[in-house]
Amino acid sequence: MLADLTPVTAIAALAEDARTAAQADKIRDYFLEHALPHNIAEARTRLTSAQATRDAFYQGLPTVMVMEEMPAPRETHLLIRGMYDKPGEVVTPMLPAVLVSSPTAYPPNRLGLARWLVDPANPLMARVTVNRFWQMYFSVGIVKTTEDFGSQGEAPSHPELLDWLATEFVRTGWNVKALQKAIVMSATYRQSSRVSPELLAKDPDNRLLARGASVRLSADMVRDQMLAIAGLLVTRIGGPSVKPYQPDGLWNEIGGGGAYVQDHGDNLYRRSLYTFWRRSIPPPSMANFDASARESHMVRPVVTNTPLQALDLMNDVAYVEAARVFAERVMKEGGATPRERIAYAFRVATARRPREAEADILLAAFGQNLESFTARTDAARQYVNLGEHSRDARLDVSELAAYTSVTSLILNLNETVMKE
Repeated sequence: MLADLTPVTAIAALAEDARTAAQADKIRDYFLEHALPHNIAEARTRLTSAQATRDAFYQGLPTVMVMEEMPAPRETHLLIRGMYDKPGEVVTPMLPAVLVSSPTAYPPNRLGLARWLVDPANPLMARVTVNRFWQMYFSVGIVKTTEDFGSQGEAPSHPELLDWLATEFVRTGWNVKALQKAIVMSATYRQSSRVSPELLAKDPDNRLLARGASVRLSADMVRDQMLAIAGLLVTRIGGPSVKPYQPDGLWNEIGGGGAYVQDHGDNLYRRSLYTFWRRSIPPPSMANFDASARESHMVRPVVTNTPLQALDLMNDVAYVEAARVFAERVMKEGGATPRERIAYAFRVATARRPREAEADILLAAFGQNLESFTARTDAARQYVNLGEHSRDARLDVSELAAYTSVTSLILNLNETVMKE
């Protein structure tokens, strides 16, 4: 090939072949910096900027792992005595023949399983789903054994109701919001939870639904309730997990390393659904209110009542901050006198006005705290400055601290953390 070139061209070609990659890069960089025409240089600058913007956009996109069926699934064996190195009979994916009308009615993959689950001819999926929602509102499902609808499970207390809810759920296109509305607008749900001796004798477990259910809110609902009452809750939907307040050094103490970097601003007040969760170190306030450890699936949550929960509501920085912001709201919107403001706070938190005796107790607590904080303004200032949400400097510090103590009491009431 070199024989067809002039001597000068041949020497240049040989020289080009002899360049190292580093030399070629230097020649290219020199050309781009010193010999590139002006209009091409501007275009190159714009291109580089556009590429950087594109790369930043791609890096900012959240990633989700998805599963895809293999073109030719690999063989799966029944393991002899469960030992991984002793494969036995070859098995293939298929829905149990006893549950389907025909072995070929659905494709033997995840899509087939999903189609079978939501097939109107399959009554189980809708029944199980509505039963779990019912349990959420009444603390116990229509079928008490929520996790077991089989022969070992308990029979439904109201089978016709269960079937009606299930068929309505399917009829409305599996509309979860419509199902919630149907339940909470029912006369059964809107009953008072007060119980008479006669009702208690006839139906101690309320399986006949002669009264409303008294249910403590779940861990995430308790926190969201406090933030909502204070006016702090950020209801924005979606986004990455957030890291609200947590005791300093907890991860280092329990997890043996790894720093917990707390978020700031609105991320401190996102719904508890978005709270970052490490299974070995759950958020303490959530754990105190019986949140699932997420190590195993828990269909029927355990509900406890311990002093730690009250201490949490009174001392956790998130709840103290919520009480203070709620107190600011009370002072601005609740009226002119302490009695009016306390009645307003009580009504916002519990959806009813306080009885005279209740108001007197709260009013006395306000008076005692006001006297104490007036004498110790430094303690009052320290109390109302907890948390990152800025304090309204126009409000008197001692008075705000006294109202914060009262709103903290109100937020700790059973009526605030329970559905009655």
